[in-house]
Amino acid sequence: MNTSTTRTLGVGMVGYAFMGAVHSHAWRTAPRFFDLPLHPSMRAVVGRDPAKVADAAARLGWDSAETDWRRLLDRDDIDLVDVCTPGDTHAEIAIAALEAGKHVLCEKPLANSVAEARAMAAAAERSAAGGTLAMVGFTYRRVPAIALARQLVAEGRIGTIRHVRAQYLQDWIADPAAPMTWRLDKDKAGSGALGDIGAHIVDLTQFITGERITTVSGMLETFVHQRPLPGDGTGALGTDASTGDGMGTVTVDDAAAFLARFSGGAMGVFEATRFASGRKNAIRVEVNGSAGSLAFDFEDMNLLHLYDAEEPARTGGFRRIIVTEPDHPYAGAWWPPGHLLGYEHGFTHQVVDLVNAIATGAQPAPSFADGLQVQIVLDAVERSAVSGGWMTVDPDIREPRGAA
Repeated sequence: MNTSTTRTLGVGMVGYAFMGAVHSHAWRTAPRFFDLPLHPSMRAVVGRDPAKVADAAARLGWDSAETDWRRLLDRDDIDLVDVCTPGDTHAEIAIAALEAGKHVLCEKPLANSVAEARAMAAAAERSAAGGTLAMVGFTYRRVPAIALARQLVAEGRIGTIRHVRAQYLQDWIADPAAPMTWRLDKDKAGSGALGDIGAHIVDLTQFITGERITTVSGMLETFVHQRPLPGDGTGALGTDASTGDGMGTVTVDDAAAFLARFSGGAMGVFEATRFASGRKNAIRVEVNGSAGSLAFDFEDMNLLHLYDAEEPARTGGFRRIIVTEPDHPYAGAWWPPGHLLGYEHGFTHQVVDLVNAIATGAQPAPSFADGLQVQIVLDAVERSAVSGGWMTVDPDIREPRGAA
């Protein structure tokens, strides 16, 4: 690609911590490995602390630093706003950016509530009519093995889907002495394991199967209700989280589990927890169909396991597919076959798909409407955990209603 003749896409990013760092890597890397119709230019990164955001800009490769995200909306050199902040700020930033004519990439989950997500989806629908596009960042869709799984299901390779099971297992707060963070504060995070990591497996299973979750029955659990505040114990998370004695109150779930029914009739079993000791980032998805099965584990992310039920029993069994061949999704742009990809590559693929969509005026996926649908599933699980009954997931109504 000749960047001197390629139109530039000016990018501004809000937030520079974990997600900001990996998004920065993606914006830097995508045009160096993929032939893009627009050249992403990393114009500005936003953070509240002037010294820290200036350091982040220099370290992560941004041209400038801002301390107010609203400045991005006033800058003519910014075409897209990348939102990498806690969930309580997503709606305000994303809606304002869309109304200012900026494309938006927003981290998952889309918002902290169905109402906020609905407002964001409506804003995205309005802006799309004028050519301003929005996408929510469910990046695990862009893992080549997951993209291949979606293709195989769509091709009918495993037949009619009967079972879906998914887990997202972490252990980063299994120690009761682990300090409070914003992710444990409902006002900032919306929910705990359910929204933070459960959202991913809701999206992944719907993406792979091409079906929607229609009913759920769930339970939530908080194992550790008080945690030490970080730093000097003066309430760094805000007075709402502080009990006045150097401890903070955990106001979200530590673990979530739910049963589900899919639109095609398949049964689903889901688990999301931050208390699975020894599990760091284990995303496990298995889909069983009438003609075979697919299985994936992110901790071995370059492999997809395929079982063909039509194989003779004498030679049958799960087959390991190393998803690094040139004709596998995304893989051809990288290394020779067998040279493995990592966590960061999904974010690069996200940039590639978003830039291509913007260049052609196509709606990028997953859309804000898709993000809203996931939010409604999460909301239904929360309501089910309170009521103890099944809940219907219906995106056409304001709130999910109890299932008969």
